[in-house]
Amino acid sequence: MTNFSIYPAIDMRGGKCVRLLQGDYDKETVYGDSPVDMAAQFAGEGAKWIHMVDLDGAKAAKRVNNEFVLEVKKKLGVNVQIGGGIRSEEDVAYYLENGIDRVILGSAAISNPEFVKKMLRQYGEKIAIGIDARDGYVATEGWLETSTVKATELGKELAEAGAETFIFTDISTDGMLSGPNIEGIVSMAKATGKSVIASGGVSKLEDLKALQAYEKDGVVGAIVGKALYTNQFTVSQALEEVTS
Repeated sequence: MTNFSIYPAIDMRGGKCVRLLQGDYDKETVYGDSPVDMAAQFAGEGAKWIHMVDLDGAKAAKRVNNEFVLEVKKKLGVNVQIGGGIRSEEDVAYYLENGIDRVILGSAAISNPEFVKKMLRQYGEKIAIGIDARDGYVATEGWLETSTVKATELGKELAEAGAETFIFTDISTDGMLSGPNIEGIVSMAKATGKSVIASGGVSKLEDLKALQAYEKDGVVGAIVGKALYTNQFTVSQALEEVTS
């Protein structure tokens, strides 16, 4: 029995479901008027987790679309993980105290590492570390900046600080339907010795199988966005692929 999970992605901007091409805010496609309705559709197809990103929050460095996140949890009862615009202890507590299952800290891992380490000490496995990489280096601030920190080095440091789950995104593959950067994802899993959820590039069911092949190395799931919105396959087909 596999523990490999599928995480349908809901990226929120202006209260709508959107996808950005490689994180570019000028290359946006709107796929739905209601994040809650979209989540209900995914949950109806069997999704146990919903991956939500507050794109407005990531840009504004504060919570913006948070009410939709809480509504999804309250109405649907699925597991929810949220990233985007979470910069303070108050933000983390807000989501966790309202029943959200996992809070993703990304840019803060570079801009405020002590805060991230404190949250890991305080909340343990309820904190996931989102590492977005461009050419092996960490990208921050909604992918608008690229740092001088190697993705695997940051992963190792935060694993030592108590992180159990990492979400690794290769920006060059995100939204491109070009296939995931399996080498980069597996490198992160091996470097950290922890669980890694793959993000970016999944375009066909075979990509999920290819990722699942590294489950023993720590690749525990895949976030799927554009492939679902452009009808490459459905959530139920994805779940069937990784459980068959």
